Amino acid sequence: MKIYVPGDSAAKAVGADAVAAALTAEAKQRGLDVQIIRNGSRGMIWLEPLVEVDRGKGRVGYGTVSTADVPALLDGTLADLGPVEDIPFFARQTRLTFARCGVIDPLSLTDFEAHGGLVGLRRALTMDAAALVDGVKASGLRGRGGAGFPTGIKWDTVRQAQADQKYIVCNADEGDSGTFADRMIMEGDPFTLIEGMAIAGLAVGATRGFVYIRSEYPDAIHVMESAVRIARDAGVLGQDVLGSGRAFDMETRVGAGAYVCGEETSLLNSLEGKRGIVRAKPPLPALEGFMGKPTVVNNVLSLATVPVIFEKGAEHYAGFGLGRSRGTMPIQLAGNIRQGGLFETAFGMPLGELVNDIGGGTASGRPVKAVQVGGPLGAYMPVSKFDTPFGYEDFDSQGGLIGHAGVVVFDDSADMLKMARFAMEFCAVESCGKCTPCRIGAVRGVETLDRIGAGDAAAVEVLTDLCEVMKEGSLCALGGFTPYPVMSALTEFPEDFPVAREAAE
Repeated sequence: MKIYVPGDSAAKAVGADAVAAALTAEAKQRGLDVQIIRNGSRGMIWLEPLVEVDRGKGRVGYGTVSTADVPALLDGTLADLGPVEDIPFFARQTRLTFARCGVIDPLSLTDFEAHGGLVGLRRALTMDAAALVDGVKASGLRGRGGAGFPTGIKWDTVRQAQADQKYIVCNADEGDSGTFADRMIMEGDPFTLIEGMAIAGLAVGATRGFVYIRSEYPDAIHVMESAVRIARDAGVLGQDVLGSGRAFDMETRVGAGAYVCGEETSLLNSLEGKRGIVRAKPPLPALEGFMGKPTVVNNVLSLATVPVIFEKGAEHYAGFGLGRSRGTMPIQLAGNIRQGGLFETAFGMPLGELVNDIGGGTASGRPVKAVQVGGPLGAYMPVSKFDTPFGYEDFDSQGGLIGHAGVVVFDDSADMLKMARFAMEFCAVESCGKCTPCRIGAVRGVETLDRIGAGDAAAVEVLTDLCEVMKEGSLCALGGFTPYPVMSALTEFPEDFPVAREAAE
């Protein structure tokens, strides 16, 4: 009998380790031949710990499992959920990037290969650099952590740059509120990230790579470090990748958890052992990045998706989505939501369907008031915009952004003036201090919002002007995007800004 108990951080937070220990002890006491596998999470966080049992006829899910359920689970009398793939939340997904997550033993390279792993890398080793870059361009893959810049164009810039050394840097500094997809893939399917980075290295001529992980992710750090060692020992990494004579090696680096280090140039400074502050651009990191050398900086999800493109073909991947938003997006449903978790689907699903149908509405049972997409710098989307398709240009046309696709839900008890103040204060606290609009503007913004809260109508115009200065003058997304949540709260939820409404009238 095989029993799968997630070793994912979310599952462990609600007792998965205790369940695994109880299963081990009970099976030993009964003399049962049980193999316990610590897999990743399937992404249905509200069902964790989600335990799966394979008695020889396929895997059957049980959730949420506690230590008290262990005897009944082993007896076969505990009520089950059936095959996990049949649960509606899971069945409606199109899993490409996360196809193996929750299915395999994360640190079994044999398991990884049995489920399609390394097919993309082996194919990439037969192609030249230009063809690899063209494949990524044809797939339509765009950056999964920010503004959606086309991945193939970034790679091509690095490929054509002349240098004695180039680098691949994976941005795993996942700091946006409501996001956990990077962590899930690193804890549940780390070899896909390694494979993607190796393919990127082949495409641009880089022989070294780094995964920059925030220190708040101890489990992801442990799994990634272990996976890199296993991959190196197996010849997937090193001076002779899969016997090809080509070189690519990598390592993990741990950051202190500064939000601004999610910005690529701040991350590079931190990676070099410097203070994590924004660099002025140009030069672009693609030309002068890590240690002044041409560097690809991509998000975890971007790099983890690359193997799928070369396994199944660029046309297959590009066949999903809408407009210029091609492929799938792992959307993270969080906040006040009944069924929180990771839902991977093709671009195009309306926001309202994601929140109300897939997510089941609010956990509180109260009406939805607002949804913030794209982290603490994303706009607050009202219910009136719930027909917006989940796509980069579609959200941009509504004054929002997708970013890392974290969807945080608020019910009608939320005070949007307080939420706007939180966004501005967040920027004030997290600013690296490099540029004046962010360093000073965010502090003045908090003061101005307090004036509005106190009934000062003159402060409304001040806030609007200040947000324009921050949007146009900040060097990075932290200061440049902070006006999005502030101004969307002000314009979309006037009932929470009575002074602004009175001033307009």
